[in-house]
Amino acid sequence: MKKIEIEKNIKITNNDALLVIDMQYDFIPGGALPVEGGDLIINDINSIAKKFKQSSEYIVFTQDWHPLGHLSFASSHPGKNPGDEYQTQNGAIGPILWPDHCVQGTLGAEFHKSLNTRLASAIIRKGTNPNVDSYSAFLENDKKTETGLAGYLKSTRIERIYICGLALDYCCYFSAMDAVDFGFETYFLLGLSKGINLPTGNIDRAIENMVKKGIKFVNAESF
Repeated sequence: MKKIEIEKNIKITNNDALLVIDMQYDFIPGGALPVEGGDLIINDINSIAKKFKQSSEYIVFTQDWHPLGHLSFASSHPGKNPGDEYQTQNGAIGPILWPDHCVQGTLGAEFHKSLNTRLASAIIRKGTNPNVDSYSAFLENDKKTETGLAGYLKSTRIERIYICGLALDYCCYFSAMDAVDFGFETYFLLGLSKGINLPTGNIDRAIENMVKKGIKFVNAESF
């Protein structure tokens, strides 16, 4: 994979929004679906969110919010285990099955206590349909059902979106790709996201696809 170019000297304006993806207990080490190092980016996310708050009103947190027995859970498929390949014909579930995680009303679905949620202008919950998963903050995996995030951002005249959180190669990646399709100039905070890398090589593939899509990359020092 070729070296990623990091954008510099970014000036945050009120046409910018920060999107913080799924910083929930089940994705933090010790949770049901832990992302290695997921806890190590919380303080830096808080810091960048404070910078955004000084110049922009729009900081959006997303929250995986699955009902019990969600079809993406391996436990919903007798004989299947987390990580097993599974894909529905319409793409609503897959490409793999997950352990039960971020079940509505459980501790695992809550934001980590160290995350400064007071800075949020909106919280978008996704994955609420028991038969459809939702990696992207914009569009569920059936590629038809919108979460409402695009409408919210367009109504507030947002032009640029900056994405961070968990996990790099799933919910952050799909959110970034869909952001471009919805017409937003999209930046990915590479140092403020950690990946699962399942299947092996998934992080590299995600980054390469984002480069091809025209997504730009920034880090905490870019502002």
